[in-house]
Amino acid sequence: MRGPDSKTEALFTYVTPESFVPKDHPLRAIRKMADTALEGMDQLFDSIYATTGRSSIPPEKLLKAQLLMILYSIRSNRQLVEQIHYNFLFRWFLGMALDEKIWDHSSFSKNNKRLIGSEVAAVFLSRILEQAKRKHLLSSEHFTVDGTLIEAWASVKSFKPKDGPPSAGGGKNDDVNFKGKKLANETHGSDTDPDARLYRKGKTKEAKLCYLGHTLMENRSGLIVKTTTTQATGTGEREAAKAMVQQLPRTTRRITLGGDKGYDTKDFVRELRELKVTPHVAQNTSNRRSAIDGRTTNHSGYAISQRIRKRIEEGFGWMKTVGRIRKTMYRGVEKIAMQLDLHAAAYNLVRMRNLGLGVT
Repeated sequence: MRGPDSKTEALFTYVTPESFVPKDHPLRAIRKMADTALEGMDQLFDSIYATTGRSSIPPEKLLKAQLLMILYSIRSNRQLVEQIHYNFLFRWFLGMALDEKIWDHSSFSKNNKRLIGSEVAAVFLSRILEQAKRKHLLSSEHFTVDGTLIEAWASVKSFKPKDGPPSAGGGKNDDVNFKGKKLANETHGSDTDPDARLYRKGKTKEAKLCYLGHTLMENRSGLIVKTTTTQATGTGEREAAKAMVQQLPRTTRRITLGGDKGYDTKDFVRELRELKVTPHVAQNTSNRRSAIDGRTTNHSGYAISQRIRKRIEEGFGWMKTVGRIRKTMYRGVEKIAMQLDLHAAAYNLVRMRNLGLGVT
């Protein structure tokens, strides 16, 4: 018997967002771990908000909403707010009732600015890692470092001489002829994003305005434990690696650090040894002698580090495809640094969930 095509809507509906989410949905474990990390951050949130005035969007919801942007490849704040309006899964993840009013996208953007320059994203990442540490998923001895290019939200046309005349403006790009002109970071700068630098990854690659994003991975579970964002320079990766290693809490006298051939320089290897770090970086023997000698390569742990170090590329690949950080939507080192921390936190949450954390 054919059923009737009834179009009568119920006047009242007694359901909650919880009832729409399957018991085995991946976001259940991720929300549980994210809420646990946010529980101990009240004091930090209080320090960056005024005690009087109008109530703003709760910072907990701001962070969790940005996690949704990363996990579901949402390209803008406007699209995110639109999704929250009609997506029951998103409302449940944020802890919002079905009849709760959704904030405007402009309010969401303005409230996000409050978190920029604070330690919120970095602390959130560290508190997520604490949960992995309690489950003995983190290594305290073996790590891997690497960097990647993050394309700036600026066109090469905005890269102009620092002592040149100002742009005419008017909402239209100036006609620029680059033929026969040498563009250098010392003499040129971007009008759109002054922090961006012209950089190319190799001789056959095109030069782009970009930043360098750096991550430090522990080798046991492949979780990202530290991140930093710098301007794109030829020595940026090695300088960032030393800075992140020095920030590590040392529970053992000596640790190992894996890396690709770009880290195989005499100065970098010597400085790591001075920091009581064994350099397990890949040997670069093209046209020169490697700084890594038999003291390191003859050890069985070196071969293990060389095999595991490639796992750090999985994090970059996930953040650039799913998280869409290949070309950033933000300008300035501080904003991009915060986004890299949040992307690392989201990647860790997904990986930890796959390892069984947060699953009930």
